[in-house]
Amino acid sequence: MRLLIVTSQFPIDGEPNRGRPVFQTVRELARRATVRVINPIAVYPAALQPNSYLARKPGANPVAAELDAVYVPYRAIPALSRPFNGWLAARAIAAEAARFAPDVILAYWLYPDAFAAQIVAQRLGISFVAGARGSDIRVRDAISRMLTGRVVRGASRLLVVSADLGRLAVSDYGGDPARVHVIPNGCDAAIFHPRARAPARAALGIADDCELVLYVGRLVPEKGLRELFDACALLRNDRPRLSLVLVGDGPMRAELAMRIANNAAWASLAGAQPPQAVAQCFAACNLLALPSYSEGHPNVLVEALACGRPVVTTPVGGIPEVVDDAVAILVPPRTVAPLRDALAQALDRHWDADALGARFSRDWSQVAADTLKACTQALAEHRSNSNRAKD
Repeated sequence: MRLLIVTSQFPIDGEPNRGRPVFQTVRELARRATVRVINPIAVYPAALQPNSYLARKPGANPVAAELDAVYVPYRAIPALSRPFNGWLAARAIAAEAARFAPDVILAYWLYPDAFAAQIVAQRLGISFVAGARGSDIRVRDAISRMLTGRVVRGASRLLVVSADLGRLAVSDYGGDPARVHVIPNGCDAAIFHPRARAPARAALGIADDCELVLYVGRLVPEKGLRELFDACALLRNDRPRLSLVLVGDGPMRAELAMRIANNAAWASLAGAQPPQAVAQCFAACNLLALPSYSEGHPNVLVEALACGRPVVTTPVGGIPEVVDDAVAILVPPRTVAPLRDALAQALDRHWDADALGARFSRDWSQVAADTLKACTQALAEHRSNSNRAKD
């Protein structure tokens, strides 16, 4: 099968961890099919940069060098061009897609990426499969919801990372339940596995008696970072050895850096880190905190548990499909005092690292196999429909 992947959720120059679950899936798919990746990148005027994420210029990242990946720019203006970004991206990727001559187009991120891919697939007369990651299906503005609905209803298969997203696709967008496939993320056990805390702390220069709360992910308000910061500040009144380390990058970086510089010597920003370094941070920490407002199937929870570390998180989106009371403490989103109490409970509770680490065994090869199966079904259905139309 010749499989074209269209997605902006992919490693890019300056952001090697962007779309890491998609990258892991695509890398395994490339062992089973002929795969090319087209990464449509919105390029904004210098004076008009988006506030919701850190815009990057088109450019390959060494992380993705092993794959056949093409980075294609299209011009956009924050908010103003949003209704047209799908068409703009489609125009940008059309020639490259036609040159590859795919059997199936699989697009991750519903709008504008999958919207653009759907247009191109229709023009080429080939099968189209879409993949939803989380916030791309929980869109707020009416125009984006309308355009997202077109993708959900028009895809031959819709691949979602959690059953919660599948229910949302059906209830809110009119998706066909028979076409929705739940394919949870995997985990690289060669990197993420239980290891001793003391050596990891020694390597990172962290004191043995430190109570280390770790966050890994994008630095955005929707991850509950303001609440996490405030909860840790309160908790330090009773636990002066508490520290908070934030691993990742994003629009909140400057705000968090200012808060740390002003009065939070106990918190630090570690920046974006490669998977091996993240695994070492997991080994060094006492727990992972992810107090998100919404989520799809957060891979960071899977990786933390694979490393034998408990989590404090919120029961939103697909999170209850990943964790339960045996491995996590759940708190309501957008709260500070309950989050503070949950962090304290998690720090006081004894956790069996080996038991936590044995919780997940699904690897990325299984994710790729499930993904390729859905694409194969979509291709067979498309060919059958085409043959019937000829008859």
